[in-house]
Amino acid sequence: MSALRSLAFWIGIFAAVIAATVLLREILLPFVAGMVLAYLLDPLANRLERSGMSRLIATLTIIGLFVAGVVALCVLTAPIIVDEVVYFIDRFPGYVRQLQALATDPSRPWLSKIIGEGLGHAEQSMGELTTLASDWFGAVLRSVWSGGQALISVFSLAVVTPVVAGYLIYDWDHMVVVVDNWVPPAQRDTVRALAREIDGTISGYVIGQGALCLIMGLFYAVALSLIGLNHSLFIGVAAGLVSFIPYLGSLAGLLVATCVGVAQFWPNWTPVLFVPAIFFVGQTVADYVLSPYLVSRRVNLNPVWVMFALFAFGYLFGFVGLLIAVPLAAAIGVLMRFVLRHYYASPIYASMPAASTTDEGKSAPSGKAPD
Repeated sequence: MSALRSLAFWIGIFAAVIAATVLLREILLPFVAGMVLAYLLDPLANRLERSGMSRLIATLTIIGLFVAGVVALCVLTAPIIVDEVVYFIDRFPGYVRQLQALATDPSRPWLSKIIGEGLGHAEQSMGELTTLASDWFGAVLRSVWSGGQALISVFSLAVVTPVVAGYLIYDWDHMVVVVDNWVPPAQRDTVRALAREIDGTISGYVIGQGALCLIMGLFYAVALSLIGLNHSLFIGVAAGLVSFIPYLGSLAGLLVATCVGVAQFWPNWTPVLFVPAIFFVGQTVADYVLSPYLVSRRVNLNPVWVMFALFAFGYLFGFVGLLIAVPLAAAIGVLMRFVLRHYYASPIYASMPAASTTDEGKSAPSGKAPD
């Protein structure tokens, strides 16, 4: 009965946390972002504290350097991003005309069937799209000035997140002790072992996948620049950063880069064919060379499971869900492997009759937990 009560208690706690997250998801973003930031920066604070610096000074130093780094990054990259956006807006009508001419070329009727006749009316639709965009932008500005919700969100991310992260970094060790005391003493060693495994999985995935994204972004930007593609820096870096969601960055980058390449290089197909080749080589190297070394050897997270978690939690909780998707996926994976290990070692599994060997020579599972 005590085991059932404990299980019911933890199920109730879990359900309460999920319900609170759903109800408060509109205001949770700066707090969840602060928790993620504190989790990533706490090891640095511990290292500074071991070197003789007080916890308060270490926390203030880390937060100050982080804010200064973000401001410097925004100042340095804002002109580049603005120039790229302006350049893209200037060239966009030309891209539309090129694609329109390509799709309506009578010598290539198959392109008209693939692309459809909708592109033939693209220039006419540009005025309507511009009008709709202007109306939408005006509505957004009116909403900002009247309700102030977007302004509050930006203010929260810019101000509240570093403050929350600072408080959490300063009290991190104390909070860990408090949470540890919540666990019943009989299960404390097991919970600590699971927590260490979850922490290793999350940190390994974040470090490995982050390094992979930076490498792929640099590769895509340099390779696309070498073939002379317009907006190569913007497309390559964006594809690399979005690669934090497995395969989504390469697919999105391939689609955008191919459209730009067709509009820019047509009727010369040679550089256009280089675009999918670049993304194919990049994704192959990422899957079979970089990912096994940077990610797979550190964690035990299936890319399909990570993709499902990102899309599922992103759909349920928005951007907050994207922040907590990988930690929750790692925690669920660790807990499921723990449950399976105990299940395979339990009398319930051992008492099951062995399955008969099939004609192909395949027998029942050996009882070993899957990787």
